[in-house]
Amino acid sequence: MRFAIADEEGLHNELNNNFNWNDLVITDQNVQLRPTHLFSLLTPTTEDHTMQAMLIKAYGENAEFEASEVVKPEPQSGHVLVKIAASSVNTVDTMIRKMGKDLPLSPDTPAILGMDFAGTVESVGEGVSDYAVGDDVYGCAGGLADLPGSLAEYMVADSKLIAHKPKNLSMKEAAALPLVAITAYEGLVRAQIHKGQKVLVHGGSGGVGHVAIQLAKHFGAEVYSTGGGEKQLALIEELGAIGINYKTESVEQYVNKHTDGAGFDLVYDSVGGANLTKSFEAAALNAHVATTVSMCELDLTPAHFKGLSLHVVFMLIPMLHNHKREEHGEILSKIAEISESGGLKPVLDEQTFSLANVGEAYARLESGKGMGKVVIEN
Repeated sequence: MRFAIADEEGLHNELNNNFNWNDLVITDQNVQLRPTHLFSLLTPTTEDHTMQAMLIKAYGENAEFEASEVVKPEPQSGHVLVKIAASSVNTVDTMIRKMGKDLPLSPDTPAILGMDFAGTVESVGEGVSDYAVGDDVYGCAGGLADLPGSLAEYMVADSKLIAHKPKNLSMKEAAALPLVAITAYEGLVRAQIHKGQKVLVHGGSGGVGHVAIQLAKHFGAEVYSTGGGEKQLALIEELGAIGINYKTESVEQYVNKHTDGAGFDLVYDSVGGANLTKSFEAAALNAHVATTVSMCELDLTPAHFKGLSLHVVFMLIPMLHNHKREEHGEILSKIAEISESGGLKPVLDEQTFSLANVGEAYARLESGKGMGKVVIEN
């Protein structure tokens, strides 16, 4: 049986003035209180202050998730407690699991990973006025540094990092969006996207890429996207872009074919790294290039002679540094509006996973065999 404190002051005084350590019976399993008169200061309660979570206790190539009972968190000022309905897996999640502290943003173990989520507000902390108990919300608000993640029954989230869930999307669909949608939106907006531009998206069948295609279309651009297989190109064209097979067409060939040799006004490179050289080659004079992967050494000479503007998107900054977190909430609200207007719908992988088999979900993403976002139903 669980007990809550009925008379906090009385229990405090009793323990301070009359408590004897001999009144405690300590076993391997629990602690028992002998003096029965103390129970008059307690009241039975059915409230459960624990929750189920999948913990990583040690990082590594084959790190396992372990089902554990942990303390259910309470929302502090400016935060909300969310009952998680679904979460999704991103590449950065798998990197944290494998690399651990070799990646500076990894949380201390034991850790609850998982950044993206959708769920229902269970309680609100002091100062929260935009959300109430029962609201359906979504966001990217934990799973790194000192912020516990979404691979649990409940999660505390900074209210600045979330938004009301798009009404037309299921919990699974909404959970697939936050990280990739914020990343795609930020890159396109910083690269000054506008109606009538020719936009090239590298990796258009991936998590960020498939959202970038839809958002670029929403902003009125003429969108092209690279893919390397029949399934990838079919998805790209289904999303409304013109597909380019990068395995059979050179950059020079598709630039000549689609822009008469002038180049694209904006290139969104979700592949990045060495592929940035192709983005520079494909870009028009004074064009904008946005990328999500730039941890590399690269010759910027081609970008220099074209006068290109390079935008590096690292959407984890607000969470890591508590810097302009409200901007993520604002972007998610805009993403919800775009989704509700029919301009954005996430693509989900055909396989679904439960919280109990989260390890399989991570393996699915790492295998490269999935098409669309890998989602976990909590």
